[in-house]
Parts: sequence; C-alpha cells; structure tokens
Amino acid sequence: MQEDSGAKFGKWRSLFWPIHRWELKKFIPMFFMFFLISFNYNALRACKDSLVVTAPHSGAEAIPFIKVWAILPGALLLTYLFTRLSNRFNREKVFYIMMSIFLGFFFLFTFALFPAQDFFHPNVLADKLQAMLPKGFGGLIAMFRNWTFTLFYVMSELWGTAILSVLWWGFANEVTRVGEAKRYYGLLMIGANIAGIISGQASVMLSNNTFLASIPYGKCSWDQSILFLNCLIIVSGVVTMAVYRWLNHNVIRPSEHHAPPEKIKMSMRKNFAYLAKSKYLLCIALIVLTYNISINLIEVVWKNQIKQLYPNPAEYNIYMGEVMTLMGIIATVTAVLTAFAIRRFSWTFNALIPAVIMMVTGIGFFLLVLFPNSGLTWIAAMMGSTPLALSVALGGFQNCLGRASKYTIFDATKEIAFIPLNQESKQKGKAAIDGVGSRIGKSGGSVIHQTLILIFSSIAACTPYVAGIFLVVILVWILSVVSLGKRFDSLTKPVMAKEPA
Repeated sequence: MQEDSGAKFGKWRSLFWPIHRWELKKFIPMFFMFFLISFNYNALRACKDSLVVTAPHSGAEAIPFIKVWAILPGALLLTYLFTRLSNRFNREKVFYIMMSIFLGFFFLFTFALFPAQDFFHPNVLADKLQAMLPKGFGGLIAMFRNWTFTLFYVMSELWGTAILSVLWWGFANEVTRVGEAKRYYGLLMIGANIAGIISGQASVMLSNNTFLASIPYGKCSWDQSILFLNCLIIVSGVVTMAVYRWLNHNVIRPSEHHAPPEKIKMSMRKNFAYLAKSKYLLCIALIVLTYNISINLIEVVWKNQIKQLYPNPAEYNIYMGEVMTLMGIIATVTAVLTAFAIRRFSWTFNALIPAVIMMVTGIGFFLLVLFPNSGLTWIAAMMGSTPLALSVALGGFQNCLGRASKYTIFDATKEIAFIPLNQESKQKGKAAIDGVGSRIGKSGGSVIHQTLILIFSSIAACTPYVAGIFLVVILVWILSVVSLGKRFDSLTKPVMAKEPA
C-alpha cells in the first residue's frame, strides 16, 4: 500500500473526513470492528447494572463489594492469562481466544445460569448471614446471594478492559502511526458513539417488550429481554471476529506493521516492575486510575438514587438505555470537535478537557444530592417532578458528559500517548495499565465506598465524605496530565517534524 505523502485535504474534508482513498481498505474494517465492540460494551453496561442493582435483597451498595472482591481478582487473572497467551501465540490468535472466552460465557449465562437462577442462588444461606451480620454487610451478602448476576457483572466490566482497551486499542496502535492516529481516532470515536446510541435504543426497545408466550424462555418480559440482548451481543461478537480475520488476512500484512512485534516473554510481576521504572508510563497509569476512581465515586451514589426511583429491573434498564442514547448523542457531537481539537491543539490541552468536565459536573451533582431541598423543591414542583427525580436527572447528565468525554477526548489522548513508545513499552505497559490499572482505579473507588458503607451503613450517609475525596482525586488527575504532557511533547516533536501529513 503506497501512500501519497504529498496529498492534502481541503478545508472541510480535513475537518470531517481526513481519510485518503487508499486508506479505506484498512480504515473501514477498523471502524466497523470498533463499532461492534462498542455496541456490546454499551449494551452490557446497561444490562449488568439492571441485573445487580434491582436483584432481590440487593442495591447499588453491592457494586463496591463486587468491584473489590470479584472484578479486581478477575482483572488480575485476565491480565495473567493475556500475558501467558501473548508469550505463546501471535496477536491474531490471542484475539480469537479472548473473544471466545467472553462469548462462551454470555452463551452459558443466557441459556443455563439465568434460567436456573432460583436453583443456583443460595438464598437460604444468604438470609441467615443477613440476620447475623451488621447492616453494612448487605452489599457483600447481595453479591454472594446473586452470584450468577455478579459473574455477569464481572464479565461485562472486563469486556471493556480486555476486548476494548487491551485487544482492540493494542491492535489499533500497532498498525497506526501518530499522524494517522490524529486523523483516524476522532472518526473511530464517532463510530463508537453512534454504537452507543443504537445500543441504548436497543435496550429500551427490548425492555419495553411484553411477554411472548410463544417463546419458551423465562417467566416475564424482563427474562426475555435478557435473552434478546445477550443473543444480540453474541452475534455482534462473532461478526467482529470475522471482520478482524478479513482485515488481518487481506489488508494488514506482517511487513506493513509500523513496529514489528517482538517476542518479549515477561511475567506479570516483571510487567509491573517495568512499569514502575518509567515515569512516562506511571503518568499514564495515574491518569487512568484517577479517571476511574472519580467516575466510580459518583456512579455509586447516582445508581443508589436510580434504584429508589426505578425499583423494577425493566424500568431501570429502560432508563439506563435512555442515558446511553443521550450519552451517545453528546459523544458523537463532541467526537467531531475532538477530531478537530486533536489536530489543532496540544496534547496537554486536550487531555485536560475530561478532567475539567468531571470536576465541574461532579461538584454540581454532589451539591444537589447533599442539599436536595435548598431551593430545589419549588424548581422540581414547577417541572412536575421531585427532588429525587431531579437529582437522578442531573446525575444522568453528569454521567453522559463524563462518559462522553471519556469515549472521545480521554481515550484518544490516552492512546496517542502510547504511540511514541517502543514496542516493549507499548505491549507490556499497556497490558498492565489497561488490564489492571483501570480495575485498580475502579476498585479504589469501591474500597472507599465499601469502607464508608461498613462504617456508616448506607450510601446516603457516606456522600459528604465521598464528595471530599472526589475533589482530591481530580487534583491528582490534573497534575498527572500536565506532567505527562511535557514528556509527550519532548518525544513527539522530533518525530512529527519528519512524518508526512
């Protein structure tokens, strides 16, 4: 594939479609793959929350316990598995194996675990534990009681880590140069955000279905919604593997890799030891950690309020689907701006945008939750609403803006930060940061919530302390971005001076 380095784009095309004709054979399949992976990611996000938060004797207080005692060990195990597979097989085979593990689980859950949940869930033992232990242990008991839902939650969360962050972005960074990334990644984000809109509407539509007696599955319409949603996820995953295979066998030749992969055999312990020696990678890790801690601190409080407003699982999933749709719309619009901003402004300027958005919207949300009746009762009445519904709406708006900035400018700047590194730093550093770093971040937020819940017994009583910790985390995030920006500029300026447009 020969690139015409002298070709330039017009003013409007450089803004909306900065792709050369000869690049379409690579770009279009990458776009479609990212679309399908993101569709599953968003559909699983809505479904996992609906299952766990509205499960019998459960609520949002179960989430911090799941993230600490289930997701973190799962992320460590997955990172170990990925490292072993990477040392033994090539990138393409690792992708197929990891995808098959996830799709196999969703098939097992849909056709075995979920239909037989009454048999698998230890309700009698959980009732005894609930009577013996203090109220603050309710979330831990709920995690144990509904263990099949907990497992689904874990695999849904790890889809974003293993498939989206490690496999997809690892592949994209390997076959894309810095100059191409500045043109490709903004458009790829638009596709991912459109997938979010479609998956949100799919969740709403399928959750609104009435029970179909002609389908021998489940006892209510919500049970059948689980069937349809998971079948859609499985089919999407299979198509993703097919596109990936075509791309590897027809477009991406070994000789065309911009940085030929090296066979670097390192244990997971050595992965982290290598990470600890690089200030550059540590800055990326801190940015990932602080983002995940901050969003997790807010989300648990928000989801606790959603449960109070929508206790029915189908209604909860419909609301989450609507949030996903709004999030996708906002993210699609901002992705266009992101594509422009990445090419026009510095890495540091762009990377600071998500932190500022999170800080401003987070402070507004916590103020509304902590002081719900301070001048808000009449506003809610004027809108035909209640203070609870108003805080849920603001929390949803905050989540949409925070997540939309993550899926656009945050992800784009984070992935671009990996590109100037050598292959060893990319492969092992990225596996450690995305495979475990994000999980530690979310688990860090969950440890905070869990500790406070055990002390104060409820999420509502913990909220003032959560708000204070949130502000400290945001400050660390901003300082990490500034530090990494200086190092990124020193690495990329000599390269960009030589690279074709």
